[in-house]
Amino acid sequence: MSVPDHLSERGFTLIELMVALAVFSIAALALLRLEGTTLASTATLADRTIGQIVAHNLAVEALTDPVAPSFGDTKGQEENAGRVWQWTRRSIRATQLNLQQIDIAVVDDQGQPAGALTVYRPMP
Repeated sequence: MSVPDHLSERGFTLIELMVALAVFSIAALALLRLEGTTLASTATLADRTIGQIVAHNLAVEALTDPVAPSFGDTKGQEENAGRVWQWTRRSIRATQLNLQQIDIAVVDDQGQPAGALTVYRPMP
């Protein structure tokens, strides 16, 4: 005697369901971890972008000021995007050129490097 078709069809076994659930769980955990990494990278990138903007603003000030910055190191702080950024400007004579080299470094409020820039200004 043969078994009717609708009775011979069976669903997944418990083991098959457990394996499928485990594979799905691993994929979901990997996606959650990727999202966390992406959010952290986005925050770091935003900090560095604003830090570079601060460095560019300081460079424009140094290049357009009628009086050249004095030689040596100068430190200060700027407020941008609702945060305070610490900066250091080093001004030296460029070797064998009649130029003043101005190095600018910016750090965020946690002391992490956020921007750096070097510009040259003609010596008076």
